[in-house]
Amino acid sequence: MAFLRSAVTRYNHLLLTRKVCGKASAVDFLSGTNASSVIALNSILERRNSQRDLIVRHLNQCSNVQQNEPRKEGPSVRTNSTVAAAGHVELGQRDPLDVRFADPLAAFKSKTTFELLRAYLVYVICSSSYLVEHNMQLMKWTNRFLGDKLFTALMKSTFYGHFVAGEDQKAIIPTLERLRSFGVKPILDYSVEEDISQEEAEKREVESSVSSVAEEGKPQDTATMPQYKVDKTFADRRYKVQSARTYFYLNEATCERNMETFIECLEAVSGATFGTGITAIKLTALGRPQLLLQFSEVIMRARHYMLELCGGTGNVLTHHKTIKDLEQYYSGISDNKDVKEFLKNMTTDKEGILHLFPWSGIVNENFELSDGFRVPDPKTGQMRRLISQIPPKEEEMFRNMIRRLNTIVKTAEELDVRIMIDAEQTYFQPAISRITLEMMRKYNTKKAIVFNTYQCYLKDAFQEVTTDLEQAKRQNFYFGAKLVRGAYIEQERARAEALGYPDPTNPNFEATTEMYHKTLTECLRRIKNLKDSGEDAKKIGIMVASHNEDTVRFAIEKMKEIGILPEDKVICFGQLLGMCDYITFPLGQSGYSAYKYIPYGPVKEVLPYLSRRAQENKGVLKKIKKEKQLLRSEIVRRLLKGQLFYNPKGNYIPI
Repeated sequence: MAFLRSAVTRYNHLLLTRKVCGKASAVDFLSGTNASSVIALNSILERRNSQRDLIVRHLNQCSNVQQNEPRKEGPSVRTNSTVAAAGHVELGQRDPLDVRFADPLAAFKSKTTFELLRAYLVYVICSSSYLVEHNMQLMKWTNRFLGDKLFTALMKSTFYGHFVAGEDQKAIIPTLERLRSFGVKPILDYSVEEDISQEEAEKREVESSVSSVAEEGKPQDTATMPQYKVDKTFADRRYKVQSARTYFYLNEATCERNMETFIECLEAVSGATFGTGITAIKLTALGRPQLLLQFSEVIMRARHYMLELCGGTGNVLTHHKTIKDLEQYYSGISDNKDVKEFLKNMTTDKEGILHLFPWSGIVNENFELSDGFRVPDPKTGQMRRLISQIPPKEEEMFRNMIRRLNTIVKTAEELDVRIMIDAEQTYFQPAISRITLEMMRKYNTKKAIVFNTYQCYLKDAFQEVTTDLEQAKRQNFYFGAKLVRGAYIEQERARAEALGYPDPTNPNFEATTEMYHKTLTECLRRIKNLKDSGEDAKKIGIMVASHNEDTVRFAIEKMKEIGILPEDKVICFGQLLGMCDYITFPLGQSGYSAYKYIPYGPVKEVLPYLSRRAQENKGVLKKIKKEKQLLRSEIVRRLLKGQLFYNPKGNYIPI
């Protein structure tokens, strides 16, 4: 296939570019550090280059094989966007969708019979409360008893093989290719996690969440905000969290290694999917958490300041105020040069004030936090600081975090892969969302490359999404969002009660579902408006990331009701590898944009991830029951049909 050969050539060129640019920038960054740090980073880069060579060789082999393979005839023809751009048409199959998600053949036609039996065994184990609650201790004990080789073989035959795609970038390629052949695309995540003690986690978090000048230059704002202060009781951010990984800050070199890992994920997903893949990242992996805490606090203090001036709640742009409106509030001090400068630097458009501060500066790597956030006292005109004084070393750390994120997003742009920035705890989230929105404004000029994540168990989820949609519309950039129920609800409730601030979460599951559906409906309504007005409907892209089949069904029905087609490529669906296959695969095979979240990494280093998956499955016994029933049905069907050695071969093309 000429297309595949040209794609491999382009990919080789991109990898060569990254090799040259990436190594130089990383070594430049460490020029002021000790020699061991430079040696360590060079080792990372050499390993990365070696892994790239393996992937490229594999792709070249695939190109040579596929060039001589005859096409398979399917019942329908569908044009893949990447192939169409090269002037070719690939044949693809499309099946009708059973919205009850009760068809075992559609759910599991991508699986071998051994994989079905393994999945059934895994779900049986996940149904045992005792085994799930003690799973980490049992895995460690089994490892000691069997030794590394036998333990690795056992895990690959059970939990690891079910929930994890492979150990490295080359090992995962067959999984990605098989998913693609059944209409499903990947969200790649290197799921290695540190298995550190609670004591070590608390120590790291406390040390990295307090400034070296904590008692100097405090913000000149009397409002107390305990939510944005570290508390040792909740310093281990894994507390009551089952479905999200956690990074604990160690040093800048570790953040640099995390950046390199995210880039490797981008390269792996690009090589295997040619522009349809996604990589998920966490901002707490790229910098010191204290900086996110302080940045979140200043955002909330800015909102509090607007509340004092104008009343109301929410983001600054929701007040719909103009410069003239604020001049009236400052009528007694309007001649003050600092007040004039403050008004001059606001972000505005013809509809009014978007931001009190020029937030766009934060994505530039020379931005100074300490100098940027001052507001005038409405009575005296004296400028009040909204953020604690940050020493030069910590300012440099903030710039490094922004540089790392810029490097990741630039690489994603080069490789035509999208980035999903995960949501985290509410005390980090204002900063994460603001940085992500500014990355959208910078990079999402032609299509959605950067996506933000919104947790619908939060009371303000709808308001946050609609505010960000409004900013995207007014500043003319493509908006990307992943909607999730959320991963931190128990921790958030316990922390709010202990520290004495309002509980930010919805009261129950039903309220969270209502918030999810309300937010999704608003996004769909705006997409429909774009479509009806002749504008690019892709200005808004939404991922429905949910294992709840009622929510998936709701999204499909709303799409039909509003008139949004799968071919519009504005709505996609996502679930974890090894969970809810009866939802993901029928969606992909019927022409919807469907994704699997694909973890990978060495067996022993992904044990914390596997432990969380077991815990999460324990909490969704109803879904497990349905999946077990469907697995039983398909296993019996194959036995009766004599398909015990069934070999999955798909002819689907992801939309």
